[in-house]
Amino acid sequence: MFADKLKKSVLQAAIQGKLTEQLSTDGDAKDLLKQIRAEKSKLIAEGKIKSEKILPPIQPDEIPFDIPKNWQWVRLGEILKFVQYGTAKKSKKNGVIPVLRMGNLRNGKIDFKNLVYTSDENDIKNYNLQPEDILFNRTNSVELVGKTAIYNGERNAIFAGYLIRLQTIFTNNYFLNFLMQSTYYKNFCYLVQTRGVSQSNINAEKLKKFLVPLPPLVEQKRIVERLEKIFAEVELLAESERELDNLQKNFPRRMKNSILQAAILGKLTEQLSTDGDARELLKKIREEKSKLISEGKIKAEKILPSIQPYEIPFDIPKNWQWIRLGEICEYIQRGKSPKYSTVKKYPVIAQKCNQTTGFCIDKAKFIEPDSIKSYSDERFLQDNDLLWNSTGLGTVGRMAIYETSKNPYELAVADSHVTVIRPFKNFVANKFIFNYIISPAIQENIETMVSGSTKQKELATQTVKELLIPLPPLAEQKRIVERLEELLPLCDG
Repeated sequence: MFADKLKKSVLQAAIQGKLTEQLSTDGDAKDLLKQIRAEKSKLIAEGKIKSEKILPPIQPDEIPFDIPKNWQWVRLGEILKFVQYGTAKKSKKNGVIPVLRMGNLRNGKIDFKNLVYTSDENDIKNYNLQPEDILFNRTNSVELVGKTAIYNGERNAIFAGYLIRLQTIFTNNYFLNFLMQSTYYKNFCYLVQTRGVSQSNINAEKLKKFLVPLPPLVEQKRIVERLEKIFAEVELLAESERELDNLQKNFPRRMKNSILQAAILGKLTEQLSTDGDARELLKKIREEKSKLISEGKIKAEKILPSIQPYEIPFDIPKNWQWIRLGEICEYIQRGKSPKYSTVKKYPVIAQKCNQTTGFCIDKAKFIEPDSIKSYSDERFLQDNDLLWNSTGLGTVGRMAIYETSKNPYELAVADSHVTVIRPFKNFVANKFIFNYIISPAIQENIETMVSGSTKQKELATQTVKELLIPLPPLAEQKRIVERLEELLPLCDG
């Protein structure tokens, strides 16, 4: 994202002295470094801090970039008053004071979410954070080890063992914290860390050797003020980029849903007088159904409840008709629980075969070949059967169309987690029903249609049969399908 690149560029400019003007009144960082050393010696003499091992002198080949003449390259350890590892004691869910951990360091600031606590009095005394302390993450993944955050005293807190507290002498800690967000600093961390199997580590001794481009104290303050102002603007840009990115990601889905919604409302196609009326179509379907029942080709079923006015979710064209799905289908039934086999002869279609991208035979398992005798003919899947996932958290409600062209085997059956829907093909365009069921009108209301526990949602067969369908005349069903097949691929770019 451009905002991220801009932030990195601005930070690099700031630490090279290119973001602020160098003023003669600022003095020289060499004088500042003398004051720091003098103060450090004083604190050591008073026993307030410990004397430490002398850091190696800076060699010319170590210097990564040029800085202004009145700045000074120093090792981090030279300007530190205090370096402390956090408590090793285990934290608890409840206690007197929060214990900050690695996860509480975010983007240079302290995040007070997901806290743990302690009531240990010694820890509270020894590790109590002071305003402007910098916390350094000494152990983490390769990318995250070395991240820092500045503590502003928002609330009392101590810090855990994977963090190191840094306190400086005569240095603006906000400037130092900004420096430790830069690409220059992150490259240093990458180079000096000790890599383990799952985590990397940078100890205090390595950290103290980090080269700091030190400006005079007044310019440090100006740099902080300038960065805070610029980063506030950059954050607005980042927010706009996130909104645009979100819009771009969601646009195809929203456009697809809008087109599907228009289709099922009768607004995607023109209603033609030559199409006839869906009531006439429904009459023909009922006649065909009675004929097949009398011939013993399909079973008579319980009469579906009549549609009540309060059930109708939206208006449809005058020549359309609200019906229940069971009225226009010759077969609606859940599959059978299979007896699986390693013999690849008869695939059984399960939930994972029905993807949002379509039907996929590759994910099917196979039934015991001899068990095929227990399946009646209507259970063998037919081309263009609708397969509706009827159970499972995250999978219930997903639908695909069975395609015999994608099945290289002799036949296929469905398992008990999939409902097979077989409309009367001479009177109903299966793809119209499919597009209605995958539209927001159904998919956004799946939760109201299912029953069962959180882990095992179930779409009952009777619920499927009683599903309300806005039925257009057959000619318009076909026109809607054709129009959708033209438009929906455009939504995917």
